[in-house]
Amino acid sequence: MLHPLRTLRRAARAAAFGAAALLLPLVGAATASAAEPAATAAGSGYWHTSGRQILDAADRPVRIAGINWFGFETANYVPHGLWSRDYKSMIDQMRSLGYNTIRLPYSDDIFAGTDPASINYSGGMNTDLQGLDSLQVMDRIVDHAGSVGMKVILDRHRPDSAGQSALWYTSAVPESTWLANLTSLAARYAGNDAVVGIDLHNEPHDPACWGCGDTTKDWRLAAERGGDAVLSANPNLLIFVEGVQTVDGVSGWWGGNLMGVGQYPVELSVPHRVVYSAHDYATSVAQQPWFTDASFPDNMPGVWDKYWGYIFKQNIAPVWVGEFGTTLQSTTDQKWLKALAGYLRPTSQYGADSFSWTFWSWNPNSGDTGGILKDDWTSVDTVKDGYLASIKAPDFGNGTGSGGGDTQAPTAPTGLTVTGTTATSVSLSWKAASDDTGVTGYDVYRGSTKAGTATGTTFTDTGVTAGTSHTYTVRARDAAGNTSTPSASATATTTGTGGNTGCKAVYTVNGDWGSGFGVDVTVTNTGTAPATSWKLTWTYGGSQKITNMWNASYTQTGASVTVTSTDYNGGLAAGAHTGFGFQGTPAAGAVPTVSCTLS
Repeated sequence: MLHPLRTLRRAARAAAFGAAALLLPLVGAATASAAEPAATAAGSGYWHTSGRQILDAADRPVRIAGINWFGFETANYVPHGLWSRDYKSMIDQMRSLGYNTIRLPYSDDIFAGTDPASINYSGGMNTDLQGLDSLQVMDRIVDHAGSVGMKVILDRHRPDSAGQSALWYTSAVPESTWLANLTSLAARYAGNDAVVGIDLHNEPHDPACWGCGDTTKDWRLAAERGGDAVLSANPNLLIFVEGVQTVDGVSGWWGGNLMGVGQYPVELSVPHRVVYSAHDYATSVAQQPWFTDASFPDNMPGVWDKYWGYIFKQNIAPVWVGEFGTTLQSTTDQKWLKALAGYLRPTSQYGADSFSWTFWSWNPNSGDTGGILKDDWTSVDTVKDGYLASIKAPDFGNGTGSGGGDTQAPTAPTGLTVTGTTATSVSLSWKAASDDTGVTGYDVYRGSTKAGTATGTTFTDTGVTAGTSHTYTVRARDAAGNTSTPSASATATTTGTGGNTGCKAVYTVNGDWGSGFGVDVTVTNTGTAPATSWKLTWTYGGSQKITNMWNASYTQTGASVTVTSTDYNGGLAAGAHTGFGFQGTPAAGAVPTVSCTLS
């Protein structure tokens, strides 16, 4: 099986920018969401694990939903893009987009007093970084990230800036140096809980093994030595342990094969500190056999279960997908990313009882994936960012849980019944579900769309289309965010003859973090003739303002919004549907009434 030479993408275009990069306008990304959090905010303090969950200092479950910002591991010895932007504005923009954690790759070179290259100090940018070495720049990045409520995971990416290594050591950088530098880094940030953990080594691969017992190749044993070195200097840190390439003759992505964990878990001197980390990519990085399987993408959950998902599902330990990314240029890659986001579990449905992740990458100059930023280092690739909207957790997504490692889901509600209909509403009732710790609420679905939530056993879905059949299911939810399987379905037909002129739009809030929100909209041609374009209008009842949108164009005047189709999704056959998404500020507020027309 072929695997990518991943060193190529880390700094494919760094030299092309350098110190002579042009000054670019900075985004005004610092918003209310970037304010210093209260001491009791979700995710506060150092973190630990319980079963498959990561818990904060108050034992509340948290979800890492972050971004990789690379560069310290390259010959720049500093995160890339500072030739164009101030580092604080970069971090503020990450925060404003809903990322809560930064993974910072580095190489052991930075412990030798390296001087950062290609930082722009003109125009008031990065002025407080002048004269600092690489580790001192890292201090400033950590401090600012912590000041805006973000966490940092430090990633020992390479032994030196020359390239990735299969093992955690090389002839030039022996294991003793690796251990000494891990210990030094842990001690450097002891007491600064903005740094929550260290990823011990990036993408171990053949000849690295897991559980083979050879201390020169067994990554699992090395991870125990490395983890204990970190914990000797700071016992509060999480230890992130990636997989290998091949286990028992079965190969996968570099660092993405954790099949050996079930038999050979990592055991450290301090309990409740291990988080397993997988990497997973699409065809823009390399081809894999599962992409050409006839059942793709439906086969992907089984692939992920096999390599690393079972660790989470069997409640062995938390799983963090430390890297995943794609250029999104192929249909295969688009299907892969959509499937993976679903597999990682939507925050709105599961809260922090979910897989954690950091997307590769923030940087646009990753040769085989691109980034969330476009080549100007300021504009956001809203399409790519939009794929991640449902799994973001800007405030660590702990609102649905109370910790304690509860992983038992409630029973499915029974007796779902339609109790009434009008032209614009459907009323439902059902029998209460049961749970070992108590049911805290119910999620009501109209088809695959979440129509709303209820604390009791009744719900009225308003604003639905007249003269139309709607199918409903209900899921129960407990305090830890565990959700039941769906109830049996119930179907209702609203009264009247309909008034949508053959066009139906469903507006669904997929995330609301107080200072911002995300929305998915599905547009369906319910008529009998094809359409060439569509237009939606609505009026907000509050101060909501759209900040970015993908797969559609929009204008907003005050509270009034008009959205029109693009040249590639306006054509809708009878019965066909399409979708778009957007983000806005501040909180989502009430779902507006959406008017939809076709032409």
